[in-house]
Amino acid sequence: MKAIIYDHYGPPEVLRLVELPTPAPRDNEVRVRVRATTVTVGDTRMRRFAVPRGQWLFARLYLGVWRPRRKVLGMELAGDIDAVGQDVTRFKVGDPVFASTFEVNFGGYAEYKCFPEDGLVAHKPDNLNYEEAAAAVGAGMTALRCLRQGNIRPGQRVLIYGASGAVGTNAVQLARNHFGAEVTGVCSGANGDLVRSLGAAQVIDYTREDFTRRGEKYDVVFDAVARFPPARAAQALTETGVYLNVHKHSDADAGRSTGQEELLALQALIEAGQVRPVIDRCYPLEEIVEAHRYVDKGHKRGNLVVQVGGAMR
Repeated sequence: MKAIIYDHYGPPEVLRLVELPTPAPRDNEVRVRVRATTVTVGDTRMRRFAVPRGQWLFARLYLGVWRPRRKVLGMELAGDIDAVGQDVTRFKVGDPVFASTFEVNFGGYAEYKCFPEDGLVAHKPDNLNYEEAAAAVGAGMTALRCLRQGNIRPGQRVLIYGASGAVGTNAVQLARNHFGAEVTGVCSGANGDLVRSLGAAQVIDYTREDFTRRGEKYDVVFDAVARFPPARAAQALTETGVYLNVHKHSDADAGRSTGQEELLALQALIEAGQVRPVIDRCYPLEEIVEAHRYVDKGHKRGNLVVQVGGAMR
């Protein structure tokens, strides 16, 4: 099978297209023929080994001390089940699915990927194509997990910093459509119309204004990009307000549900029309280097999708 690997940490050019053996599913596994995956900020950070200082030792041990231990990146994907193990009952060959690879050592940048039947894989929402389904998984689950910890009630005021990014665009929609909040989005002026179209009642251009100096108070402030100083963000909270940070509150242990429960909840919200992924650009697998270069620039709107095997439906 075709796959993108990296043998060394570094710039996008360390990524290269190779042929690898096609995996065979175990008795309790399904094999997915990948149709689409994504390039996330997490992928680019692993590629560069750009991790917070406090996580350096753990990251070295997990990712690889001198060179990558998990050579195929790609945190999420969508495709079709093309083989099942003899004990599998939840899926059948031909089922369209979307999945997170976080618990199976990544691997979305390949033509095939195996998952445990009870892993982070679910039937693809009927109202999304493969590109959209791949883009929905990671950022959608992250936004949902974080916002659930805010205990948001209908009518409360929620501010989302980084509202035009992958997590932020999901958070705006979920806060407005699922939790019933009044949403203020913080992003660059160029992305204001996008954020308004997703349901934000107000948009603040962070390049011109510091939202903490407005004097307005919010029930929840969610930093969806982990770039705003927490102590300053707290200044914009009500007395009982909740501060959420995508790094701190997206950990699996921080949520109240299992990953599979969150994925199924996201599936239901998508099918109900309450959230839909935003896609900035699509690249073929063969242009993965250029895709990473684009994400490295830091101006991605929503998600960047990589097509594996041509056009999607």
